[in-house]
Amino acid sequence: MLLIADPGKPTALAHRLAARLPERLRRRGRPERVWTVSVRSEPYLSDEQADFSHVIDAVEPSSEGEDVVVYLTDLPRREDTLPVVADVSAEHLFVLISIAAVGGIRIEGRIRTIAQLAIASALGEPELAPSGARRRFPSVQIEAGMRYFAPSGLRRLRLLSGMVRANRPWRLVTGLSKVLVGAFATGAFALATSTIWQFADTMGPWRMSAATLLSIAAMVLWLVLDHELWERPTSPEERDRSVLYNTATVVTLAIGVAVLHVALFGLLLLTACVTLPPDLLSNTLGHDVNFSDYLTLSWLLASIATIGGALGSGLEDDSAVADAAYGVRQRQRFENTQKRSVKAE
Repeated sequence: MLLIADPGKPTALAHRLAARLPERLRRRGRPERVWTVSVRSEPYLSDEQADFSHVIDAVEPSSEGEDVVVYLTDLPRREDTLPVVADVSAEHLFVLISIAAVGGIRIEGRIRTIAQLAIASALGEPELAPSGARRRFPSVQIEAGMRYFAPSGLRRLRLLSGMVRANRPWRLVTGLSKVLVGAFATGAFALATSTIWQFADTMGPWRMSAATLLSIAAMVLWLVLDHELWERPTSPEERDRSVLYNTATVVTLAIGVAVLHVALFGLLLLTACVTLPPDLLSNTLGHDVNFSDYLTLSWLLASIATIGGALGSGLEDDSAVADAAYGVRQRQRFENTQKRSVKAE
């Protein structure tokens, strides 16, 4: 068996799958049968909506010399609005699995289940499929073979979470170094202002929460507009797909900026504890201070710093922001979309 995977997360997932899948197939099939799995990283799928028969032609599974070829991609595939988890060709012994369609949690276990179900369908050996898998994943016959859909219930949310997970939003902090430096510098400067100490002492949790949400929203909006991350459909057919991708972009950035906010909170809390004596803070506020006052002050500083980070993001070039905001295949798709938009203009 050959596992082909897109670069990045799908390749890492394919290696883990290769380590456990043979034993699971052996237990459900004939004990004497030996399963061997090899992994190759190569991005064959250029468009998530490519016809399954075209994907088969691009991969040419018959030339691989393997019993079954399974291709893992993190690009989402849909039929109208229904997320597609797998396409299977028994004739070519080929399986195409969309990782994004399984959701953002328990990815490895779900992909392993789908892979077993799809392999069983390709080989015509239903005993290889996990029990209950056929009921969980609805299927229809298509021209090139069989198509399996995501389980009913919260399908679109599952697909969206899978797309966001593929973008790895927590990487935004490390990917945008200029943003982090600019944000921390803004927070450190505000720390030296006694007026900020008084604001933090009087604002209360509701106003502080509002300031946090507004600062995160401001930075997300700035990143989207300044670096042109918003996808504009060029035709009515692309409108629904653009809504999905734009939603995934906003959610990815919101999570990434929230992680940045937490990181700034920790850094500024440490800075405040080291550089701001309790006596000085107490004299300004007019009451004794304790650690909770430092927490409140750092909370406000992190919100101010996040707005400073939005300004710092203007120093990053568009490619750096796209690298930080998107996974490998989504970044390639974003670049292709940008090129098509330029040509259309």
